[in-house]
Amino acid sequence: MSWWKEGVVYQIYPRSFADSTGNGIGDIQGIISKLDYLQELGVNIVWLNPIYASPNDDNGYDISDYEDIMAEFGTMADFEALLDGLHQRGIKLIMDLVVNHCSDEHRWFVESKENPESPYRDYFFWRDGKADHQPPNNWVSVFSGPAWDYDEKSDQYYLHLFSKKQPDLNWENESLRNDIYAMMRGWFDKGVDGFRMDVINMISKNPALPSVGDESQLEWGGKHFMNGPRQHEFMREMHDQVLQHYDCMTVGECFDVDVEEGRRLVGTDRKELHMIFQMEHMSLDHGNGKWDVQPSWSRVELKSILNRWIEGLDGNGWNSQFWMNHDQPRAVSRFGNAQQYRIESAQALAAVTLTLPGTPYIYMGEEIGMTNVKYPIEEYRDLEILNWYNEQLAAGANPEDLMHSIHHIGRDNARTPMQWNSGPNAGFSQGQPWLKVNPNYTEINVAAAQQSREGIFPWYQQLIALRKQHKTLVYGRYTPFMLESEQVFAFRRTDDAGDFLVLVNLSDNPASLSLPNEVVSLSWEVVMDNQANKSLASLLPWQALIMRTV
Repeated sequence: MSWWKEGVVYQIYPRSFADSTGNGIGDIQGIISKLDYLQELGVNIVWLNPIYASPNDDNGYDISDYEDIMAEFGTMADFEALLDGLHQRGIKLIMDLVVNHCSDEHRWFVESKENPESPYRDYFFWRDGKADHQPPNNWVSVFSGPAWDYDEKSDQYYLHLFSKKQPDLNWENESLRNDIYAMMRGWFDKGVDGFRMDVINMISKNPALPSVGDESQLEWGGKHFMNGPRQHEFMREMHDQVLQHYDCMTVGECFDVDVEEGRRLVGTDRKELHMIFQMEHMSLDHGNGKWDVQPSWSRVELKSILNRWIEGLDGNGWNSQFWMNHDQPRAVSRFGNAQQYRIESAQALAAVTLTLPGTPYIYMGEEIGMTNVKYPIEEYRDLEILNWYNEQLAAGANPEDLMHSIHHIGRDNARTPMQWNSGPNAGFSQGQPWLKVNPNYTEINVAAAQQSREGIFPWYQQLIALRKQHKTLVYGRYTPFMLESEQVFAFRRTDDAGDFLVLVNLSDNPASLSLPNEVVSLSWEVVMDNQANKSLASLLPWQALIMRTV
């Protein structure tokens, strides 16, 4: 039994949560002002996106000082007050650890660039270019363009898998690793309860940094920097030197990871991480890459992915359950039906997340059914969106097609300010918000949600309370049904203390149920039902029905 297994995580994107100063940017005091709201919701773990000092090229994921607070967000005293306020309410705090890269304004990189003889030079990947002033290899950056930037002074290039202001850190350097571990210990000693680790399976690169495919064009080089040769060595070293000495929680963001690799990262005997975010189901609506948005997605494939991970880690590891985060579009717009069944589909999605095996994650605003936005390109702030749009436009793409993709899958969908009430700027700020507020805030907001007895917010409260009360929904055996249904997600959670049946229709149409006789023959009582239709024969559109044996 572990607190991080039994907890429910609430993710806060600080820039967009609550602004206490009127400058249009969310801050730590703004978060402090909403701690009672988090307690009312019932969550007991908060994951905070980066609040470290940063020039904000990538909204805080470019860190210039790991041991200081971003001035826009407040001071270290503000942070300590936040930590105390959370702990007083029985809520743990998880920080975002970004150590695949830092900012080009971090003193390590500044010194490495100014002095090629500096010991910090090897904290990064500095390499000679090829003939004709070509980069060392043909890797493409996650944010478009080459993954290398040229420094005229030293006549070398440095690697940046993300923005050119986010140089990659060289984990082959032992001094760098020791500096990172010391920084982590400092935050633990201050009282934080764990880390969410950004793109942590990218820290080990193939030392040769070879090109891939056609060297005359940019190519994705992931096979040379994802799940690299020393990945597990580095994770075990981090565990030995830091993590094992604290009662903490760790979760790693990992792309291109299969179940076997997942077990190596989170297996109970591995001494690496507690959980990972596997991203397979985040590609359900992708065609040829992220921006090739498909009009529909397969419920069968969704269940296959989640069931494979649940079964693969059963007894040897732990799952994370989520529909979205700060890098993904709004869940109810993507996986639900935000137009016709916004309330019902948001409730249905929540019922899945909070009753599956694994720790559930709620992204701010998900608990009130916040939706995607459709802005013109000049309203967006996300570096990934803007770089991709400009690159594609220069290549001759149709602007309407580009905006269609951005509206559906762009990261700023999740980053619009939290909608607190129907007042100016949704109660987020008294000033001009850094990112435009979703115009539907007059209808969709916390104040309205708190007044609704049948709405999304009370549904989340009830689900969270149910999970806390019945550990069967945390540790119980998992038995899925109707695997080939393109509508229904059905499963049973059982142990000596309880027996729960979860039936969720993830579609716009009524769905017939086909359950085993040994399930149907039992006597069931309704625990939660978002549409007052108790039946073991059918479900209404987006109905979520949770029952337990009498």
